[in-house]
Amino acid sequence: MNPRVSPLRVAAGAVALCGLLAGCAETGAKGDPGGNRFISGDGNVQKIPAGERKGPQSASGTTLDGKPVSLAALRGKVTVVNFWASWCAPCRGEAPSLEQVHTETKASGVEFLGVNFKDSPQNARAFDRRFKITYPSVFDGSGQIGLAFRDVPPNAIPSTLILDRRGRVAVRVIGATTYSALKPLVTAVAAEK
Repeated sequence: MNPRVSPLRVAAGAVALCGLLAGCAETGAKGDPGGNRFISGDGNVQKIPAGERKGPQSASGTTLDGKPVSLAALRGKVTVVNFWASWCAPCRGEAPSLEQVHTETKASGVEFLGVNFKDSPQNARAFDRRFKITYPSVFDGSGQIGLAFRDVPPNAIPSTLILDRRGRVAVRVIGATTYSALKPLVTAVAAEK
């Protein structure tokens, strides 16, 4: 047996390896361990001028610790609504940034609300403990809260919507966000009169 490998075998191996790696590459759709499919975003920011905003948004649910919450009750405050799941790697990556912006803006009246979906309440609570999330999250197993945002849908996991004081979507971030991207957006909406 010849220890040397023929160039034809090397080429065939390279083609097979490329095919295998292409199957692992992102195509815009991913699957979580539970078999859910989701579209990954790229952090794209859409700012909506005040005169073009739709709303107000109306949705309600129960937080992970059993308390009722509604978007109507948060009107009058700037509200950051983050759609996430515990199995979502970008959600884990952005969690510390969301918590930091929440901590730094809550004294100025900015509210944060997480919306957990395609997940389980147990995994969602474990996520909040792991990342020391102090703002409330709603378990939205049926997706009803996401559907309430028909005019400016979240469209990806994670997604973040910033609602103005009238409950209208002022900013949409599709995909993971960072502290340096989110803080100025929240501050700008909070500065609106």
